[in-house]
Amino acid sequence: MKIGFIGLGLMGSRMANNLLQKGNSLFVFNRTKEKAKTLVDGGAVLCSSIADAAAQSDIMITMLSEPGVVKEAALGEKGFLNNLKKDSVWIDCSTVNPEFSRQMAEEAKQRGIRFLDAPVAGTITPAEKGELTFFIGGEKDDVDFCMPVFEAMGKKIIHIGENGKGTSVKIVINLLLGQAIAGFSEGLLLGESLGVPKEKLLELLLGGPAAAPFLSAKKDKFLLNNFDTEFPLQWMLKDLRLALTEAKANNIALSLTAGAEEIFKFANEAGLGEEDFSAVYKFLNGGSGSI
Repeated sequence: MKIGFIGLGLMGSRMANNLLQKGNSLFVFNRTKEKAKTLVDGGAVLCSSIADAAAQSDIMITMLSEPGVVKEAALGEKGFLNNLKKDSVWIDCSTVNPEFSRQMAEEAKQRGIRFLDAPVAGTITPAEKGELTFFIGGEKDDVDFCMPVFEAMGKKIIHIGENGKGTSVKIVINLLLGQAIAGFSEGLLLGESLGVPKEKLLELLLGGPAAAPFLSAKKDKFLLNNFDTEFPLQWMLKDLRLALTEAKANNIALSLTAGAEEIFKFANEAGLGEEDFSAVYKFLNGGSGSI
């Protein structure tokens, strides 16, 4: 397939490489051209603009940081929605809020473009291995049409329902991840303050009923205080804020999420935004400031 790809960050670059390895024709654009070098060396075409990438693509994939950036790429002066061919498909893998996905679906529909919101679960290692999970909102026929694309990047493809439902599930998941890692960090710090060695706490807690399963993959980060980025803290903060925005619009109180958002906000302001989101432990432990 002829696929355009916008957003070659930690996740996007790995997802795009898997598409390339499966024999697809890949047309990429990135503001920082150096980030596209590996893909170009592997056969991708580096386009001069988003519009240029769109004009050559039957499917456009976006993996961008937040709704404003996605909207600019889609609807900006040289955005792709006005340059894709009729009946092309736009797959937005960005983590955005459901209302935004529905708005983009309508913008696409007005231009004769099919739209799927398809955020992913997984960090850079599953992205590199093509083992992501996709949560998809949109028409089933469009999901079926794009299945080879999804299967090149992921091992589990789940069609949730209409547009906005994919991003709905992703926001719920990230809300739980953010709360879980903040709560675990506080528990770990309390145990340490009571004189229990961190190594022993991690041995007892991880894999047990009190800790979320994903935390086991973060063991070395807590143990070695090495918070190399798998999922940046600043983007978890963004996702918690998106959850709170949707909750307010739907008259739902998310008190625990509001507390987690506050912790992540202070950690981000303390300069930890580009580290892994598990660095909330480092912040709470007095690293780069604390509340």
